[in-house]
Amino acid sequence: MELYDRKDSLVKTFSGGMRRRLEIARGLLHEPAVLFLDEPTLGLDPQTRNHLWDYIQTLNQTKGITIILTTHYMDEADRLCDRIAIIDKGKIIAMDTPEELKTRVSGDVVTVSSPDAKRIAAEISAPWISGAEEHNGVVTIRLESAEKHLTELIGIFGKNGYDISSVSIRKPTLEDVFLHYTGKSIREDEAGATDRMRMMMGRRR
Repeated sequence: MELYDRKDSLVKTFSGGMRRRLEIARGLLHEPAVLFLDEPTLGLDPQTRNHLWDYIQTLNQTKGITIILTTHYMDEADRLCDRIAIIDKGKIIAMDTPEELKTRVSGDVVTVSSPDAKRIAAEISAPWISGAEEHNGVVTIRLESAEKHLTELIGIFGKNGYDISSVSIRKPTLEDVFLHYTGKSIREDEAGATDRMRMMMGRRR
């Protein structure tokens, strides 16, 4: 865990990242078959997070340790996990590989920031639009072939007099999956601290 040069230091002098690495080392002393990690990179700087990610992957791939972790970081889940379980109000509501979960949120995603977000979500309609949801002044519109229909979509905004601050296009992410299944964004969930997204990283064979 790259802590040897601090072997004579008191733990209270360690940084947050060093303490997190020490906690993982303690959990590995008895060579477990399964390791549980509860938000192991919470509050760490990007460099330390990446270091821990690499080590977690090494444990899984070279030692064959099954790792079950909880996280609110979508990039962490996507990078580390073979299988993801979304838990809402104490119940598993979806579980699959990251790729399969993202395919369930079909099409492309257009994100629109607007003071008229609630109106847009309630009124927007077209044959190629599969759904629209509003959260905190941002509308997430799911549609097929976003690049092809973007001009038409902008035309609908203008025709209805919507005030648009910004528009962006992207492919579905795990954030969209979480929103799709729970009805709230991971940021809302994190702020409320009432629901958890549990990531399970199984042995690779």
